[in-house]
Amino acid sequence: MDHNILKNYKHYLAAILAFSIWGFFSLVLKPLHAYAPLDILFYRVFSCAIVMSMISLLFKRKSFLDNLRLLKSLPKKKRSIIIGLNVGGSIFLTVNWFSFIYVMNHVSVRATSVAYLVCPILTTLLAFFLLSERLTRLQWFSVVLSCSGCLLLSYTNISDMFFSIIIGLSYALYMISQNKNSGLDKFLVLNFHILLSAVLLAFFYPAFSGPIPSDFKFYFYVEIIAVIYTIVPLFLNLYALSRISSSKVAMILNINPIIAFILAGVVYHEPLGLLQIVAYALVFTAVIIFSISKTSSANT
Repeated sequence: MDHNILKNYKHYLAAILAFSIWGFFSLVLKPLHAYAPLDILFYRVFSCAIVMSMISLLFKRKSFLDNLRLLKSLPKKKRSIIIGLNVGGSIFLTVNWFSFIYVMNHVSVRATSVAYLVCPILTTLLAFFLLSERLTRLQWFSVVLSCSGCLLLSYTNISDMFFSIIIGLSYALYMISQNKNSGLDKFLVLNFHILLSAVLLAFFYPAFSGPIPSDFKFYFYVEIIAVIYTIVPLFLNLYALSRISSSKVAMILNINPIIAFILAGVVYHEPLGLLQIVAYALVFTAVIIFSISKTSSANT
């Protein structure tokens, strides 16, 4: 086994658990189909911000002061970079959340699974161009193969592919930004991302929110989404990114779309044509080839 995996097994387990949780997201999001995506997003983010801020105030005050002193002690350029990474991370998360909720409830579950199949490839390409991570010929081949599958999916339903790319790209950008966002308490970092997202959304709430929901079911599912499907997996994801490269975490992310893909067919009975099967097979094959090439390159 790769020495790096043994050394950082807790971080790999954190990534596996995070993406496994997200794979079952449709089970709690589909019951809110009747509500507007923006309303779900508003209450999800506001609820997360309240819960995390309360935890920070009660249990993280010392860490907050230590992190504030650390931030102030950094050179101005380094401090600006850290602030920029956190502000950018919050914006990427907000875009990802809204697009995911909209596509899940108003396009298809399968389109969201495609988004997170595409995400590892997008993350890899961004890491190549932005972080100067090198790719082998086999990895480039897997990128081309994945793009071929995406083109086929675009042919069968171009709107689904468009939404899938938005979801995948926004999360890929988040992972790339947070891979370089190190040195600060991960819980407080996530708290900042969600608080900033809540502040940004608060400006849109008066104009774009619907009537205040009165059904208990809405708040029940929103709280489950906020805690189990937002705070827990995002914290685990940031923990994993603190020791594992963004491209490796992106490969583990494939657990998410595999679970979502199975649920789309078994639970929600979404139709699947021959061309779509071929396209998905190409993307799955690309992921397997990329994963194998990652492992072999790590062991050489």
